[in-house]
Amino acid sequence: MMLNVPSHIVPARGRGRLRSKTVAFLAVTVLSFTSVTAPAQAIEIFGFKFFEKDGDETPVVNPLDYTVTFDIQGNGDPDLREKLESASALKRSEEEPVPGSVGLISRARSDFEQLVGALYEDGRFSGLVKVSLAGRPLETLAPDTDLKPYEPVPVMFTVEPGPQFRFGEIVMRREDGSELDPAAYGLEPGAVAYSTNVLNAEEKVVAAMRELGRPLARVEDRNIVADHDSDTLDVTIVVNAGPVAPFGPTAVEGTEDVDRDFVAYMTGIDPGETYDPRELEAAEKRLKALEVFNAVTVRGADNLDANGAVPVEVNVSERKFRYIGLGATYSSTDGGGLEGYWGHRNLFGRAEKLRIEGSVSGIGSTSEYDDLTYHGALLFEKPGVIGPASTFTSRLSVDQENPDAYRSFSVTGAVGLKYKLTEKQTLSGGVELEYARITDSLVTDQETLTASVPLEWVYDGRDDELDPTSGFRLLAHIEPAYEFNQGNSFVIARGEASAYRALDDAKRFVVAGRVAGGSIVGADLTDIPATRRFYSGGGGSVRGYAYQGIGPKDENGDPIGGLSYMEANAEVRIGVTDKIGIVPFIDVGAVSTGTALEGAEFQAGAGIGLRYKTPFGPLRIDFAIPLNPGPNDPDYGIYAGIGQAF
Repeated sequence: MMLNVPSHIVPARGRGRLRSKTVAFLAVTVLSFTSVTAPAQAIEIFGFKFFEKDGDETPVVNPLDYTVTFDIQGNGDPDLREKLESASALKRSEEEPVPGSVGLISRARSDFEQLVGALYEDGRFSGLVKVSLAGRPLETLAPDTDLKPYEPVPVMFTVEPGPQFRFGEIVMRREDGSELDPAAYGLEPGAVAYSTNVLNAEEKVVAAMRELGRPLARVEDRNIVADHDSDTLDVTIVVNAGPVAPFGPTAVEGTEDVDRDFVAYMTGIDPGETYDPRELEAAEKRLKALEVFNAVTVRGADNLDANGAVPVEVNVSERKFRYIGLGATYSSTDGGGLEGYWGHRNLFGRAEKLRIEGSVSGIGSTSEYDDLTYHGALLFEKPGVIGPASTFTSRLSVDQENPDAYRSFSVTGAVGLKYKLTEKQTLSGGVELEYARITDSLVTDQETLTASVPLEWVYDGRDDELDPTSGFRLLAHIEPAYEFNQGNSFVIARGEASAYRALDDAKRFVVAGRVAGGSIVGADLTDIPATRRFYSGGGGSVRGYAYQGIGPKDENGDPIGGLSYMEANAEVRIGVTDKIGIVPFIDVGAVSTGTALEGAEFQAGAGIGLRYKTPFGPLRIDFAIPLNPGPNDPDYGIYAGIGQAF
């Protein structure tokens, strides 16, 4: 075949237990269910499969083995060989039998077409592809030819690639005759004539027309002529721009329990607004972010309505709204822990979220109730309160914490508003009121009542939240606060920046960095509640050190926190296989009792981590040692979690 072109009273906080020389954490198990009746799905972790149903694989009927050989003549380009072999389904699945002779012949015919396409993609329009099975040309084989006697059947692909063509004359114009610049769409005379460049140019010009409010833009005509004497490809593309049109009404299909009018409102598309495909994309992402749908598509109709407008068509598939989760943890220093939560994603029919959660840790490490750490919270969110880009948030929580720095019992209530400024920028603000009873090395059972107004701006340009390989993320947080019992006012300010860059096209080598810092102004250290001071050290900041282990300490060696801090982290994320990676890293941090890191001593930790990719993010285990430890710092630290460290 030849191819052609077509809280009680306790003493002041001190060292109540021996500090272990090892900081370790191990997540034992976490189970999460979208519904108590939802079927379990198979997952694989470190090569072990869980919840796998028997009989998932369908046996091949009348299996036939075969071998594949590629003979690429007159061309030693290894990249071309890789492209051709990758295009062959028979080559990719050579170790798996096909369903008889009919299956082999059918797949060989399909491979022929794929190989022709691969040559076109590489700009080769005069190539020759021949296929033979058991020495017989493919085109001479009837569909019912019996190849079983030749098992394993030798399959030979003979390819004469021919030269790479280059673009000759390129013309792009609108149907009305106005010329377009081909270079603006990736087509230039003299460049290698990859067929994909032509298709990409057509997509780009149609997209550009549609972004100008022309929803019916399309390629009206395409004329491609291959000159085999000069090895050039002449291209003429004619574009029908179509009329400028506004959006029409929005129709929603697929809703059952979610309010249909609410879905239309949350698209944010107003009838009469000039058509823009980017608005459709933004609407689709906004609906997906509601977390009440399994699938969402938002598109403009193929034709204009009687008013010359583009109707908006929304199709959704609802997911289960209730979910429940249970978990257990174990720490070599802090004992065992339990956690659980229940939630509803569509409480009143307009994607309102309610979540009730609770956790307790320190089980087994102490017999005193006041030494336990626990958390309980009621969280509620309502989207679309002030336009589709807004979300009302509220929280009521009860917490008891017992780290080395302090012991605290607190009750917190907060309300706020989150607003999506753009696809990547979010602004949030609110009011928070916290009652706390705190014991640290300076005070015993100090009661505080603190009101604050937290404001936060986030820019997130990462390509993936759990495992980013490119982009960056910025955070700026400022929180004016007033503590009523002592009459102290202060402002907490902090910022964070992280960046990611892949060093290769396969994204197996990714450099990641993070810098964070903050300062508290307006009051002395002793006037700031211990729970609101800055601390550093541990798995979320500087690995190799205990939680809150970096910074100023009291005479007993317990952290007292600071008014300013700074942290920096650097990692090289190396993909060893598609699922397994190793991550060498170094972390640095410091905490100061001054507002500008006065007298701060930077401490560093370094180590290596193991990553295993799963559908819900990479599993992370990090081992780190402190590089300049203090007298009470651990010898090493082990940390585990889901997602990258930052």
